[in-house]
Amino acid sequence: MRILHTMLRVGNLERSIKFYTEVLGMRLLRTSENEQYKYSLAFLGYADESESAVIELTYNWGVDSYDLGTAYGHIALGVDDIYATVEAVRKAGGNITREAGPVKGGTTLIAFVEDPDGYKIEFIENKDALKALG
Repeated sequence: MRILHTMLRVGNLERSIKFYTEVLGMRLLRTSENEQYKYSLAFLGYADESESAVIELTYNWGVDSYDLGTAYGHIALGVDDIYATVEAVRKAGGNITREAGPVKGGTTLIAFVEDPDGYKIEFIENKDALKALG
C-alpha cells in the first residue's frame, strides 16, 4: 500500500491551482469535472501520481468557503534550503505564518505558509525530515 493523495476542499479552484503551482512550484497533473454531482477536481504534485503522493483539490460548485475544523493539521513538504524556500514563497505572494527556524524544544528547521483557503503547509528541511521534529 501507499498514500495516493490528500484531498482538500477549496472555495476557488483557479485561485488554489495558482497558489500550488506558482507559489509552491507543483505541477497541475490533471483536472476533471462532474456535472451530475456539481464538482471539479484538480490533482497537483511534484511528480506523477504513479511515483509520488499528490494533492487533490475539490471545488464543490457554489461553495466558496469551508470551516477548516480542528482535526486537520497540515501538509508537510521537504525542502533543501528552508530559508531560500521561505523567501521564494514570500516573493511569489505566499503568506508565511511561521518564519524559518528550529521547532520549539528541538533543532529541526521548519516554517509554515498558508494557502488561499487557510490550509497550513509546513516546510521541513530535507536533512531534518526524518528526525520526528527532534
